[in-house]
Formats: sequence, C-alpha cells, structure tokens
Amino acid sequence: MPEIKWNDWFWGTHYDWKDQGEEWSSAWGSSEAQWFGTLYPRLHRYLPAPTILEIAPGFGRWTRFLLPQCNQYYGVDLSPACIDHCTQRFARAGRARFVKNDGKSLAFLGKTKLDFVFSFDSLVHADEDVLDSYVAQILPRLSSRGAAFLHHSNVAALNLKEPIPHVRSTKVSASIVRESVLAHGGRVLSQECVNWGSPLLLDCLTVFTRQDSALPSEETRIENTDFMLEATLVKRWQPLYAAHVPNEGLATGTILPEPPVRDGLWQRIKQRLPWFGR
Repeated sequence: MPEIKWNDWFWGTHYDWKDQGEEWSSAWGSSEAQWFGTLYPRLHRYLPAPTILEIAPGFGRWTRFLLPQCNQYYGVDLSPACIDHCTQRFARAGRARFVKNDGKSLAFLGKTKLDFVFSFDSLVHADEDVLDSYVAQILPRLSSRGAAFLHHSNVAALNLKEPIPHVRSTKVSASIVRESVLAHGGRVLSQECVNWGSPLLLDCLTVFTRQDSALPSEETRIENTDFMLEATLVKRWQPLYAAHVPNEGLATGTILPEPPVRDGLWQRIKQRLPWFGR
C-alpha cells in the first residue's frame, strides 16, 4: 500500500532517478510530447497563471513547462532528493521556490493565493487522507478564478485484486475525491477517468475550484478508455516536429518509428474521427 512512509522511502531513497522521470513519458515519446500533446490541451484555459503550486514535482519533469506560465512558482515534495535536485536545476528561475513537506501539508504557503495548482503522475500513489488534506488546504487559497488539476487513483471504484497495476492507491476514486472537494466547500469542474498502461480506468484527472469561483459552474465526468491510444498517436507523430535543424539550414530529417502494432487502430480512429484520412 503506497502510504506516506512508503512514498518517502521509495522516491527519496530507493529510486535512482537516473532518467529524471523522463522514463514515465516513454509511452508519449518524451515529456515534451506528453506536455504539448496531452496535458496542455487540457490545461490551456487555466494558463498562464500568476501563482502556480506544483505538488510532488519529482525531478522537474513538468516544472520546466509550468515556470514560463507564471510569475511565482512553488514546488512541494516530501523527498529531499527531489527538492535538492529541483532547487539546483531551476536555480536561475528567481520566481521558483521548492519546499520539503511531510507529504500532506501546505502550511508553508501561509495566506498565499494560488491561481493554479497542478499535480500529475505523482498523487496516483497517495491514499485518500493525503488527497483530502491537500484539497482542504488548496480550496481556501484559490483565487477567484483559481483552479486545481490533480491526477489521482481511481482504483477504489474497480474490483481489483493484488497486485494493483502501477502501484495505484486502492483507497481513492473519482467519487471519493469529488466528495472531498464538496465537503471542503469547493466544486468540481471536470473529472476524466482514464486508462493507464492497460484497458482499466485506473486513474482520474480532477479539476476543481472554489464554490464561489468565477469559472463556469457546469460539472462534467467522462470515462476515456482511449487515453493510451492518444499517447500512441502523440508518440507516432511527434518526432517529425522535434527534428533537429543544423546551423546550415538543411534539415537532416527524422526517421519516424514504425506504426504501432495494434489490431483495428486505423478502424477505431476513422470511427471516432470520420473526417480523418479523407
């Protein structure tokens, strides 16, 4: 069970971080491809934001994309190794501050108002007490148009037996996080339950805000079983746009990877996007 002590030991002592977290974006081809192909399209209405908080930034995989979007950035992580690395990596960014916490406290923020809170590919390992603690502390600090985007487990909604894929928390689901947001005086804007490395809807992307927020009030929840198909398509095409152009101005070209071996992939794309390929 991924409790705080386990997370502290695993990410702070056991894991070697040799690829700085980039290995978890391999299904998309790279973190850059994942950010612009999958994350930014979901976040663009909330960015740029004057003050951003990132929960559990790890070695800064997403921090490098968030920093240009704000005037003040806070990164909080329970791992000293992660905090030390990010402090050194982003030392030139005077607007960035990295703080070690106990895995659930935001007390260091004081009365700071937050315009955007972000956490991706980290809190999926956190239990409901951690999520509830963060939600309770985020909501009072959100500005009038502030929003939070949290990536968390949805395994509690599934009837799964051990071992749980990808070390997801068994005590968190979309409904449990929604109830937490409502209990602490907030409202949910959207919840997208997604498959992760399997056909199962293991995860959820929850966006929430203050009850009196100026953001639109309609709540939406969807089940996206094609999240990893999205990753496959991003990985297929992103090398073309990441091609290196040498100084003499002549592109050396990039060899695209072979199309993924997946039965019915093209048929599924045409069914969902009838105009595609015309």
